[in-house]
Amino acid sequence: MQHGRAFQVIRNRNSASEWDRGRPRLAQPANPWWLRLAIALIFVLASVSIWITNAWLMERFSENTRVRSELRLALYTGNLLSELQRTAVVPLLLARDPVLIGSLNGGDFSATSARLIAAQKEIGAASIRLLDASGRTVGATDRYTLGTNNVLAPYYVDALRSRDTVFTVTNHQGGGYEFTYSRAVISDGRTLGVIVVGADLSRLERSWAGISDAVAVTDSEGSIILATEPRWRGLSMPEALAVRDAPSAIQRAFQVTADWTAAPIDAYLEGRAVMQAEARIPFRGWRMTSFTAYASVREQVNAVLALQIMGFAILLAGTFYALSRRARRQSVAYMRESADLRALNLRLTREIAERERMQKELRVAEQTVQQSSKLAALGEMSAGVSHELNQPLAAMKTYLAGARLLLQRGRSEEALSSFQRIDDLIERMGAITRQLKSYARKGGEAVEPVDLRAAVSSALTMMEPQLRSRTIRVTRNLPRGPVTVMADRIRLEQVIINLLRNAVDAVRDRRDARIEITVETGAHAYVLVRDNGTGISDLEKLFEPFWTTKKPGEGTGLGLAISSSIVADFGGRLTAHNEDQGGAVFAVELPLHKPGQARQALAAE
Repeated sequence: MQHGRAFQVIRNRNSASEWDRGRPRLAQPANPWWLRLAIALIFVLASVSIWITNAWLMERFSENTRVRSELRLALYTGNLLSELQRTAVVPLLLARDPVLIGSLNGGDFSATSARLIAAQKEIGAASIRLLDASGRTVGATDRYTLGTNNVLAPYYVDALRSRDTVFTVTNHQGGGYEFTYSRAVISDGRTLGVIVVGADLSRLERSWAGISDAVAVTDSEGSIILATEPRWRGLSMPEALAVRDAPSAIQRAFQVTADWTAAPIDAYLEGRAVMQAEARIPFRGWRMTSFTAYASVREQVNAVLALQIMGFAILLAGTFYALSRRARRQSVAYMRESADLRALNLRLTREIAERERMQKELRVAEQTVQQSSKLAALGEMSAGVSHELNQPLAAMKTYLAGARLLLQRGRSEEALSSFQRIDDLIERMGAITRQLKSYARKGGEAVEPVDLRAAVSSALTMMEPQLRSRTIRVTRNLPRGPVTVMADRIRLEQVIINLLRNAVDAVRDRRDARIEITVETGAHAYVLVRDNGTGISDLEKLFEPFWTTKKPGEGTGLGLAISSSIVADFGGRLTAHNEDQGGAVFAVELPLHKPGQARQALAAE
């Protein structure tokens, strides 16, 4: 809105100048040469600056977009391999199923389809079919395929030939391809039939379409077998890129005017310049290609260029104002416009000050909520801490009484050993109180390199009284070497303590209560907290403020919301999921700290 107001002021000036030019007026001396030269230099400087800024920003933002595209390709490739590997095991298991073998031997297939449907629900396959020795479908999850003859189908012929699990890609009747794993069912040396399991890769196509502009998977021959664009299937990549509706004259003109500011174009998709990224899939020579439009890059660059153009426009407005002072009418008009600009700048200044004040108040409120959460945790740990302090105090009293008797009897050396034990107990009590004081103080906004192992050990030390008060088996898995991340140690320990407290509450009613905390490292650093409780009932609302599964008075529902916000501030994320065998897993993912790349990472953000 402010940009529009400034351009409106310039248009008003131009209109006033045209109106004045239409009026008869006295001859005025020509403008000084240095003013005309200054205007020309401003135009030249603006053109060169905009051109250089556009090229530099396009290169930088394009590289960031390309890196994100390559990361998405790695994720898509992993999901595709995972789905194929998961489905590849199913034919081997079903080929050894005694019920299916008995059905093929006895010729009774009344319950075969029901068993295959139940297996499909458990493993999530696209389809499962059982063929007898003649190639006839005798059992299937799709009852419409019962009785069909598949004696010439590649998955039937290849399975009989190899007698091992065979992967086959065949054309689907409804368009596209069908991906199947098949294996011969053998009993007592006789081939009874073939089990055919379809891999559900269409689900991956739908997920790709929701994120990337276009994704395609080609086989070893270069033919597209998976694609977010249905018209591409069966074509080569050049043929697929050529498939498009005939562009109109307006679309062609827009393409010519839009592409001059773009980086070197990889390809054109639907008439739009796109960035192409390719990755190799370690499976049968497959390759995956993604296309990302430059629209997001162009929007970011245009935002910066708009500010730059606005700056030069203001500079030109000042120059025109100096020139227009030679005429009274123009001088009055420029003074009025200058007053409008000053009012606009004053309003912008007030809005900026008000926004900064609100942001400061929001940061203070967030820190207050986080501090309140820590103090609540300290309140719960106070009973355990008092127990930890009472034990050394009682022992110290005993040692003092013994030392007094030993001194009375002249056994000073033995009394000194008692004083040494008292000193060790005092050191232990001091460590407990120092840990609590460190945790109770407010964390700052500055981050520093923090070893995750030390943070986990400190959190376990503060939670030790609560863990000892219950019969809980705690397993700690820490790597030998340091795992360093950039974080505020106090706030990071608050996150780990919140997760441990939730785990303790989750296993409250379990006889064999277990909690496992693990630190792992790879592309990122991870802290995993597992428990064998009842799991999480609603994962969608887990990190929403004030949502809790505890009874009234036992929790506020802010712990996980605060923890998620803290981890996000560190550039990571907090996730949770339920284990298949029961219990829940909370994962804290943080970027690894690389000392040589710290400043580069901050600049990229």
